[in-house]
Amino acid sequence: MKNTFMILVLSLLFVSCKQEIKPADVAKLNGYWEIEKVVFDKGEEKAYGMNENFDFFKIKGTKGTRTKVMAQLDGTFLTTDTFENVSVRFTDKGTFLDYNTDYAKWSEELISISDEQFVVKNDQNKEYYYKKAGPINILNDGKKTK
Repeated sequence: MKNTFMILVLSLLFVSCKQEIKPADVAKLNGYWEIEKVVFDKGEEKAYGMNENFDFFKIKGTKGTRTKVMAQLDGTFLTTDTFENVSVRFTDKGTFLDYNTDYAKWSEELISISDEQFVVKNDQNKEYYYKKAGPINILNDGKKTK
């Protein structure tokens, strides 16, 4: 009985701590992001150090794209024509990012978002923590990066 009560209290705590994501928050996704860490369903974490690859989101309203890009030494990003269509879906159960390519469809729940970080959870209960990324000019050639 005590265990059941404790589980109920913890469940209510988790539900009440969840950020309410509003349509205006979606614009915060725009830009370059890198994975900071992944938290697996049993609580294990995998931290990522320096990333070569970034995700570039370009969303207007509730529709947009996510493109994988690679940082270059001069502060630019190398990109390909490969991208995923993204739709933002608001439900009473949460906010979801629905991805669509010619080969697959999948969804991730948007758990939280701020100007510097966002967290999504996939259908395998893995939580991906992203942090905002920007160009870094390692060559230090005196040129400003955009």
